[in-house]
Amino acid sequence: QFPFGRRLPCDIYWHGVSFHDNNIFSGQVNKFPGMMETVRKITLSRAMRIMQDLFPLEYNFYPRSWILPEELPLFVAEVRTMKDNNPSWKPTFIVKPDGGCQGDGIYLIKDPSDIRLTGSIQSRPAVVQEYICKPLLVDKLKFDIRLYVLLKSLEPLEIYIAKDGLSRFCTEPYQEPTLKNLHQVFMHLTNYSLNIHSGNFIHSDSVNTGSKRTFSSILCRLSSRGADVKKLWSDIISLVIKTIIALTPELKVYYQSDIPAGKPGPTCFQILGFDILLMKNLKPMLLEVNANPSMRIEHEQELSPGVFENVPSPVDEEVKVAVIRDTLRLVDPQKKKRKDAHSELFPKPTPRVIVCCRCQNSEQAPEASEELPDAAPGAEAALPSLCLKQVFPKYAKQFSYLRLVDRVAALFIRFLGVKGTTKLGPTGFRTFIRNCKLSNSNFSMAAVDILYIDITRRWNSMGIDHKESGMCLQAFVEAFFCLAQKKYKSLPLHEQVASLIELCECRLAALHGKRLLWTAT
Repeated sequence: QFPFGRRLPCDIYWHGVSFHDNNIFSGQVNKFPGMMETVRKITLSRAMRIMQDLFPLEYNFYPRSWILPEELPLFVAEVRTMKDNNPSWKPTFIVKPDGGCQGDGIYLIKDPSDIRLTGSIQSRPAVVQEYICKPLLVDKLKFDIRLYVLLKSLEPLEIYIAKDGLSRFCTEPYQEPTLKNLHQVFMHLTNYSLNIHSGNFIHSDSVNTGSKRTFSSILCRLSSRGADVKKLWSDIISLVIKTIIALTPELKVYYQSDIPAGKPGPTCFQILGFDILLMKNLKPMLLEVNANPSMRIEHEQELSPGVFENVPSPVDEEVKVAVIRDTLRLVDPQKKKRKDAHSELFPKPTPRVIVCCRCQNSEQAPEASEELPDAAPGAEAALPSLCLKQVFPKYAKQFSYLRLVDRVAALFIRFLGVKGTTKLGPTGFRTFIRNCKLSNSNFSMAAVDILYIDITRRWNSMGIDHKESGMCLQAFVEAFFCLAQKKYKSLPLHEQVASLIELCECRLAALHGKRLLWTAT
């Protein structure tokens, strides 16, 4: 471990918290720039809402969400309307602080008036979501699933899902929310960090019992009851791919800012923790995505009052060791070199170094690192089969039509102009409109400026990011959707957006062709 960084170059850097834990210029790093910001509850909810607007049926696995404080009036109005339309509807909502983790600050409410409107809601924004009242129960307990997903590459997009995960249980029998039980966190919240403090929490040496079990043990149980486990897995894979597709546009903006195209720099990969809840009908629902899932394989046990020791956790070890081992096998930079060297009969072994830098806590990075020699011939064959299953590009054809916002982000990045920035200035926006020939007698350049100012001012007032001035990606997406709706009024939104993307790409390609011709002559 090198908590203060390391001057010598490494093949793989294993950072504890973020891409910026250490200055790196080559090799591979286990974090993407901007990932922590992209999967925060508010940013994730915004990204999912964009996709729900485009493809409502395909993205119905994410609960209806509102962002506080700016959408509180909208939340109040929409709930009132829904109650008026359906007087029998008795909703419950869950409030989650944007930067919260491990269950911190989460609470349930029955009515918008129950939101704790203290000063903290201004300084600590939150997401409020419809609470899933009918979860699948096992042993009368609510549970969620932590699945590990490897984002191996952003461009081209490459996604792997671990074949097993963790099932984390509440520690009190579940009852549907009422005013009397809303505050019983051990009944409603599945967070391990909360339930570990319950007197009913069971540490087990078996992966099939206790308050934390393998997901595969739950699948076996469901299969024995006649459930369609193959369809469940297919739905989970679909959920993961669609979620990553929703996140990639924002990630690409951060990526080009930190690692500009055409310049030498590191490549990235990252293990993500997907928290999924199964409904009673086995429909998977996305709760959140964790950029730094715990990789701890032990837990604290109290020997006597105030005296603790770390005890191995068999269920954590079974799942997490395989995930880290196989991530390193997939990103191993020496694999191709070994093959090339072997074919030439001149092997040139190079040491492989993993560096753990500035770990936030003991849960967020492997405990130790060391210099590892190259694998001996046949060592790969001696390892267990990969626990990580590739799902993209394997199933790319089924999901490619969803990647509209990726193409909008490509237009946004193209007109950023200044390397290292993440926001589009007014000149860049005007150049985009002019080059794509989107202004006309009904939409003048003055109207273009007004559109830019109105949308940018509103997004900046939300306090998204004050480090740079200008239009962020999500504001540009809103402006793009507005332009698409003006131009193609009779079409559904996703067809409006797709039509405008194709028009812009076609006109930019023609402009590029003309410039090449001018250069040649």
